[in-house]
Amino acid sequence: MLKFPLALLVMALAAIAATASPTVLIVVGAAGEDEFGKMFDEWAQRWEEACAKGDAPAIRVGGTTNDFDLVRSNLVAASTNQMDEFWLVLIGHGTFDGKEPRFNLRGPDLTASELAEWLKPLHRPVAIVDCTSASGAFLAKVSATNRVVITATRSGYEQNFARFGGFISKAIGDPQADLDKDGQTSLLEAYLTASRQVAEFYKTEGRLATEHPLLDDNGDGLGTPPDWFRGIRAVKRARDGAALDGLRAHQFHLVRSGSEQKMAPEIRSRRDAIELQIANLRDNKGSLPEDEYYRMLEPLLLELARLYQQ
Repeated sequence: MLKFPLALLVMALAAIAATASPTVLIVVGAAGEDEFGKMFDEWAQRWEEACAKGDAPAIRVGGTTNDFDLVRSNLVAASTNQMDEFWLVLIGHGTFDGKEPRFNLRGPDLTASELAEWLKPLHRPVAIVDCTSASGAFLAKVSATNRVVITATRSGYEQNFARFGGFISKAIGDPQADLDKDGQTSLLEAYLTASRQVAEFYKTEGRLATEHPLLDDNGDGLGTPPDWFRGIRAVKRARDGAALDGLRAHQFHLVRSGSEQKMAPEIRSRRDAIELQIANLRDNKGSLPEDEYYRMLEPLLLELARLYQQ
């Protein structure tokens, strides 16, 4: 009998717990130059506008010398709610010295190790969107079960200014980024849309791309690049057989469709958990006898149908 991975089971159970609109913490780091400051402010405003559309509480930090403490205090406050989604958006510059990546703040910088430690008490669904240069080095440190992590770069050595943050700030609230046409743009769809636009920017400019986004949502800290996806499904597999990402990220929505809003939170959460189970079962179809596969699939599809009837 097929055994579901523990990480997927935990994600499924956590999905059941998620009930309300997400809380979004937007952190705008040190700009360094006025040009970047105006750009980062515009990106943050787009996130705030998307939050307003989705009736999601938005908290913005940035502009003071104690931003480090403000980020920490907001994460402490976030740990008191273990039910609803929490999104952390990092906008600004990042650095990497070969050992520790940093998010540049006014005052003390925030290291990946510090952020990972502060996130430990949060057992709620979490999404981290790190739009900074060198952000790829954050991924392995902050990746965890029931957590979506998106970075603008694939390593800490891509240290040039990253434009990914501008594109995803547009995509997250853009109906045109709804790739599967279900009336809402998921975090996965925003990631894929923004990544495609980043690639198009460098191609149009005739420049060598200095940023390659990654997405991790299965807790293995490896990440999946956007060109491994066909539509909203990852179709290319790593040589070592590592699990692919994208399933959980496609269940995170900042602006939900009308039908999703009408759905009772507990039904929507249970629906998400079942869809994770079905997706995992389909990924393992080749290792199961056909009768066994359909025997396991049938009750999941029936429960899913009953939920939609409700």
